[in-house]
Order: sequence, then C-alpha cells, then structure tokens
Amino acid sequence: MLNPTQARWPHDHVFDRGNDEAERSTRIVMWITALMMVVEIAAGWWFNSMALLADGWHMSSHALAIGLTALAYAMARRHARDPRFAFGSWKIEVLSGFTSAIMLLGVAGMMVVESVERIVFPQAIHYREAIAVAVIGLLVNLVSALILGQAHHHGHSHGHSHGHSHGAHGHGHAHDHDHGDHDEDLNLKSAYVHVLTDAATSVLAILALVGGWLMGWSWLDPLMGILGAVLVGLWARGLIVETAKVLLDREMDHPVVDEIREAVQGCGEIADLHVWRVGQQAYSCAMTVLTRDPTLTPDLVRARLAVHEEVVHATIEVQHGEPRPTEA
Repeated sequence: MLNPTQARWPHDHVFDRGNDEAERSTRIVMWITALMMVVEIAAGWWFNSMALLADGWHMSSHALAIGLTALAYAMARRHARDPRFAFGSWKIEVLSGFTSAIMLLGVAGMMVVESVERIVFPQAIHYREAIAVAVIGLLVNLVSALILGQAHHHGHSHGHSHGHSHGAHGHGHAHDHDHGDHDEDLNLKSAYVHVLTDAATSVLAILALVGGWLMGWSWLDPLMGILGAVLVGLWARGLIVETAKVLLDREMDHPVVDEIREAVQGCGEIADLHVWRVGQQAYSCAMTVLTRDPTLTPDLVRARLAVHEEVVHATIEVQHGEPRPTEA
C-alpha cells in the first residue's frame, strides 16, 4: 500500500519528451563538427598556424563532447522507466554537461601550452591558406550554433509561466511563476557552449592570421591562442557551476522554494523543507509542518502544493501541537 505521505506520480514524468529535437540537433552538429575538425587539424599542421591548430584540437573536443550530449539524451530516454532510478534519469543529461565542461577546461590548458611553445619557438605560417580554412571553420560553427539555438529556443518555449489561484483552508490568492533560465536544458546548453567557444576561437584565429599576414605580427597567432584559452576556461567554469549545483542538489535558492513556502502559508509553520530538482522542470520536496489545527493532514497540504505542477513528488509530515517559540 502506498504511504499516504507520498505523492502519486508516473516514474517517467521527469523525462522531457521535447528532448527528441535536441537529440536530433546534437547528432547533426556532431557530424558537422567532426568533419571540420579533421580539416582544421590537418590544415593547422600543414600551414604551421598555432591559432588554426588550436581551433582544430578545440573542435575535436567539441565533437566528442557533443557526441556525449547526444548519447546522454539516448540513455536518459532508454532508462526513463527504469525503477532503479528513484527520481528518473534526467541527471544523466546533467552529468554529461558537467563532463563536457571538464573537457573544455582540458582543451583550454592544451591551448595555453601549445601557444607558449609557439611563442618560444616561432614557425613560419602560410597565412592565406590558413585564413581560408579558419573562415570555413567559422561558418561551420555559425551553422551549428543556429541548429542548436533553434532546439534551445524550442525547448525553452515549453517552460511555464502561468497563473494559479487557490483557496484551500480559508486562504486564497492568485499566483504566477516564471522560472526562466533556472529550468533550462543544461545538456543542450553544454553542446551550445562548445559551439560558441569554437566560434569565438575561430574569430580569434582569423584576427591573428590577418594581423600576421598584413602587419607581420607573427606573435599575434600564439597570443590569440592564449586569449582563446582564457575565454574557453571562463565559459567552462560557468557551466561547471551550473551543472554541479544540480548534481549536488543545491536548489534551496531556486524561486520554486519560495513558491512552495507561499503555497503552504496559513497551514502552519514549516519546520523543515528540502527541495531538489529531478527533471528539467520537475522538483521533489520533503517538508515538516507544525500546526495547532487538528484537522490538517498531509493530503490537505499536498492539495495546496498541487497548483505547482512542477512539484512532481512531495513527502509531507504534519506535527500537531504548539508552534516552536520564536527567538527574541
């Protein structure tokens, strides 16, 4: 028999079926990126361009990371109904995003080492040929960004920003919530960041090659390699922070926490509350409510929470008695 303090919800509720489009987009971008990666690495070695070579190796990590993104979507879908995943398989996608960010940091380090080596031991660069390849790489990155950007926008449009009103237990008010970027697809975002960083390094490579060709500034090529590494590192750091927050269940600063508190307001005092994310737009919570109302039950509290469709699982304990004394 189901524990009366447990919410009934389908196990695969937390799997976002909108991920199908994101998975298709990442697969397309993966193959495009892999093809351009081979071209840029070969051209970088042949034309002795550190900026172009760094961009090619950078793109190689993107091909792997974007492939990992697509694989994560497939695994999350495959295990969506697996009861061994207590709250669904969504965090497979977040783990993929975290791994991709770590890979980005590795690429940034590699770019710095290679660029410093070229500063110490400069080599002749075939500027015209290298510029042509870098421009093609930039175009490929822009096309990839457009593909992933459309998938990201499509997924974001399925977020919720709507109003509710409830009046259980003699208390009524209208409620509106919009979580915005808090509920974005971090797996898709990781692929998007990879493409954007690749586009940025392509721009830097083109600037370095043009400057070296027209002004004779050969030092500009490895310098842009270092600049690109710093940019990649900063983006990677931001992605690590976002994904790690989800993996470590650090969600108590999310707007949904205040919404839960507001929904239960009037029932009693919330003595303990824990909220964590189990899906792109799905949350679980566990709480203890202290009340002097002998008629208050977990089901009545859950009815107050029902207006928040994103709270898919709730464990509620109601303790009857005098509220805790407040500190002076």
